Amino acid sequence: MSSRRMFILRRPFSSLLLLILAALAVLAWQYRVNLQAFPTIISAYTAKEYCSCRYVMNNPEAYCLGYVKQYVPSTLIDDSGQKKVIANGLGRTSSASWQGERQGCRLLPSEP
Repeated sequence: MSSRRMFILRRPFSSLLLLILAALAVLAWQYRVNLQAFPTIISAYTAKEYCSCRYVMNNPEAYCLGYVKQYVPSTLIDDSGQKKVIANGLGRTSSASWQGERQGCRLLPSEP
């Protein structure tokens, strides 16, 4: 028997673990663009949804904080004077502001 086949027969769980890790590496490589965009999506969602909840729907602050709560940790800064929200999550920052009664809230472009 070959040495590769002997390794698989002697260590079936290690072989299975190596196979699973290789499959995960291939999947991560195929979805690398989507995985890179994920941190920005978290902060943008938090900022936009909180702004809409707070200033468009006029809900109380405690309700809106619960509404946008994620399993991923994020922080939120609410400037009620300017009706602007800044959200940080997974190292990315996004901000949204209330544009007016007919426009609602809008994500602001990120500053480089």
